Amino acid sequence: MGPTRPHLTLAHSVERPAPVITGMTFDPVAIIDIGSNSVRLVAYDGLQRASTPLYNEKVLCGLGRSVFSTGRLNEDSVQRALMALRRFRVLCDTMRVSRIFVLATAAARDAANGPAFLEAAREALGHDIQLLSGRREAELSALGVVSGFYAPDGVVGDLGGGSLELVDVNGTTVGQGVTMPLGGLALQDLSEGSLKKARKIAREHLKKAEPQLDTLRGRTFYAVGGTWRALARLHQAAREYPLHVMHGYAVEPSDELSFLEMVEATDAATLQEVETISEARRPLLAFGAVVLEEIIRLGRPREIAISAFGVREGLLFEQLDRETRALDPLIVSAQELNLQRARSPGHGEELRGWTDHFIASLDGPETAGERRLRHAACLLSDIGWRAHPDYRGEQSLNVIANAAFAGIDHPGRAYLALSGYFRHEGVAPEKASPTLRTLAGPRLFDRARLVGALMRVAFPVSCGMAGPLTRMPIAVEDGRVVLRLPADWADLNGERLLSRVRGLGRVIGLDGRIEVV
Repeated sequence: MGPTRPHLTLAHSVERPAPVITGMTFDPVAIIDIGSNSVRLVAYDGLQRASTPLYNEKVLCGLGRSVFSTGRLNEDSVQRALMALRRFRVLCDTMRVSRIFVLATAAARDAANGPAFLEAAREALGHDIQLLSGRREAELSALGVVSGFYAPDGVVGDLGGGSLELVDVNGTTVGQGVTMPLGGLALQDLSEGSLKKARKIAREHLKKAEPQLDTLRGRTFYAVGGTWRALARLHQAAREYPLHVMHGYAVEPSDELSFLEMVEATDAATLQEVETISEARRPLLAFGAVVLEEIIRLGRPREIAISAFGVREGLLFEQLDRETRALDPLIVSAQELNLQRARSPGHGEELRGWTDHFIASLDGPETAGERRLRHAACLLSDIGWRAHPDYRGEQSLNVIANAAFAGIDHPGRAYLALSGYFRHEGVAPEKASPTLRTLAGPRLFDRARLVGALMRVAFPVSCGMAGPLTRMPIAVEDGRVVLRLPADWADLNGERLLSRVRGLGRVIGLDGRIEVV
């Protein structure tokens, strides 16, 4: 997904591109993150509310591997990191990146030769480097979760190679963070490779986090960091989970504890799908499991949610003005896909209002969360039109289910994917993927069928073009679904359209009719 650019040609030239939103830029920006375990470059398509990575590369240098035992960064790790940074400089020039942010964290902060390394890194990159304090790192991690989740409420835990940061977050409010030397490399170093010692060390340090952990009970723990994402990937494989998207993947504490205990007691090489985890990270899995297990036992969260958004995304979010931060990242992303892939982008916007009118005529409330999901579904309703008709439903489902969306959990992803599928394939429940149906849950599954049925009425009268829907309201009146056609379009009335209207009615247990006015 990209921004509105002068060379972008819409399907219908009579429509003008959507205006550029104030507070967002559309030139590539990059963040280089010099961490204790990895050195990573991520370039984004612009400074936006829902930025999309253009390029992502990491090198596992292990800068923090022996900092606590020797007090210094390992020289081989330093040279490996500097080589990666010089490569990243060339890549940024190739992508014509307009702004580069360079961050360094625990290893460079704690090592005696950290300042010398940072000076060499600055020369390698040709850019100044921000050395983050533990509290600053916690703040940015929390802002990353704020930018990537819809109304977050819980405690953010960012596990790096050298440190663990914990910070409370509620909506857009970020609490005071605490940092501890419980990163995977640091804990491995401090415990001399003993998981028993590692557990004792973790418990002692987590006592410092009582203000954060005391508030965690019954709320969400947002797990940030590569080691915890790797554990989540293995957990998905063990469950034969239908989606491979990490962001928003949530598990219950009891299920997670059983899995973590298994990881700690098992040789990492024997774990299912472990080949997807880099060899350099595999030894850290058990230490990451120990820390997460202790947090669950002490904090007693309602669920653990994996966040792909952390320090880097938090820094980008911080650069935006207040108005742009307040935008819904899911809707922004859906608007971009609608702009780039729909036949007539204005149709998706009109479909939002058209379905608003229908939903308002129903008995029973629609929650704010359901409303934003429906609006996103409307914007995504025509992104599969270029596919062969036999595969439009399947393609729409796969694109939506696996898109790089923020501000959405996995049940919401299942809802959006099913809505797009039903729009093309019909709303019979048996047509749906059983796994996605289970993931969505009964309520969202029924809502996906409803919005899919609405779309199946909308497209035969609008051809996916902007304009017609504004003249053809649909609503529930006197116990029936009624579609009103203007007299000059009376010829649209026919068996196919009436069948779609009645199909919509059947979804909610009503009859359907068409009136020409």
